[in-house]
Amino acid sequence: MFNVRLRYRSGYGRFAMNALRSFLTILVSVALMMAALTAEAKTPDFAALDSLMKRAVADSVFPGASLAVMLHGKTVYHKAFGRLTYDPASAPADTTTIYDAASLTKAVVTTSIAMQLVERDSLDLATPVSRFRPGFAANGKERITIEQLMRHISGLRAHAYFAETCANRDEALEAIDRDTLVSAPGTKTEYSDLNFMLLGSIVEQITDKSLAANFHARFAAPLGMNSTMFTPPPSLTPRIAPTGEDGVWTLPRPRPLVNDQNAALLGGVSGHAGLFTTTGDLQKLVRMLMNGGELDGKRYIKASTVKRFLKRTDALRALGWDLVTPGGKSSAGHRFSATSWGHLGFTGTSIWVDPEKDLAVILLSNRVWPTPENIKIRKFRPVLHDTVVECVE
Repeated sequence: MFNVRLRYRSGYGRFAMNALRSFLTILVSVALMMAALTAEAKTPDFAALDSLMKRAVADSVFPGASLAVMLHGKTVYHKAFGRLTYDPASAPADTTTIYDAASLTKAVVTTSIAMQLVERDSLDLATPVSRFRPGFAANGKERITIEQLMRHISGLRAHAYFAETCANRDEALEAIDRDTLVSAPGTKTEYSDLNFMLLGSIVEQITDKSLAANFHARFAAPLGMNSTMFTPPPSLTPRIAPTGEDGVWTLPRPRPLVNDQNAALLGGVSGHAGLFTTTGDLQKLVRMLMNGGELDGKRYIKASTVKRFLKRTDALRALGWDLVTPGGKSSAGHRFSATSWGHLGFTGTSIWVDPEKDLAVILLSNRVWPTPENIKIRKFRPVLHDTVVECVE
């Protein structure tokens, strides 16, 4: 009798255990299915973005463009549209097309290098510019600081075609040294190429290396930005979207490829313009900044430095980067958070990052081909960024 009961209890225990295992297996399977369905439900639908980009090409906002969207550390959209020019026989644009980044150079190159120099005690933002360029102290500029250059509150004029009166880099920088102010330093935000022309020269003075060599060694090479450079060689011409030329070039020497005339005057390498790059390459640097200065286990910039440069203060702009204007118009549209930072480039380029949404949008185009008079991109940019947010939310 005892043995019967024992066998019964043992058999029942095994049955119960098998039933429990089956139940747990079913429960895990259901959980995995639900997770998969949830992930699928959260996958952005970019049909509206595809349509917008195709309409932009059809409406001649630009001949072609490459667009990348990053969300939560991953690239969720990376496509190209249009061609290198409006000629139907022109090569199609693709995600490896190299574009003239124009003023993205200020943020991507000069500001990134400045971040490293500041945290390594090579550069103090409170230092007067005249410490590096004594001639700059002329005409009331003796107290203008590095920080005021980076925030565009120096009081310098926005732009000047230095090739009309200067023959080379040194003459152009000396002309800025002699220039007068359009506003008192620290009182008005006036976006100025001159600020970053000076900053580029100061970086070179501190490091005793060219701006191009600095960026390549510090960021481009270690990040694997293999298609990012100043003064690209002729062998890359088939991959480069043409931009035309800014201003009239009358100097008795070949003009560098760069669209910006002042960058061309400085040999194609300047703190304000001159960089050529791809959306694939820019994703690496932007992701590094979004990660607080680190990528793939390598630290490029301290997280505290990145935060210092990008945080909002009483100034309208961050250090080297632009900020969304609260309650105002922005090329980032109406859906990016108030903490968003970014920058534009004259040739039709832009980067906007929303840290609250963990979202980044990188656009490269050659809207200035064949003429910079095409300004349709001004209305397009806000719509682009609004559409991206609508797609991912």
